[in-house]
Amino acid sequence: MSQTSDLSARFARAKFRAWHRGTREADYMIGGFYDRYHAGWAESDLEWFETLLDEDDVDVMAWALKTQATPPKYAGPQMERMQKLDYVEIPR
Repeated sequence: MSQTSDLSARFARAKFRAWHRGTREADYMIGGFYDRYHAGWAESDLEWFETLLDEDDVDVMAWALKTQATPPKYAGPQMERMQKLDYVEIPR
């Protein structure tokens, strides 16, 4: 498999994982974040997101809502974008 197709597969897997968290709220927050920002991600951004997807939803949501301190390994520009919450669109 080429590096490009491997990266495409990783993005596809990340999208699936982002939108299939187990609760609608987490899907909208994490999946919505992926949809809004992934097109501009470098591989290092994808790696950050893949690692974030391994965390419990309640923790990720608490960091995004700023109700818990963000661990240093997730702090930075990506988490700051997530904390804006301007990407969450709830269908009616």
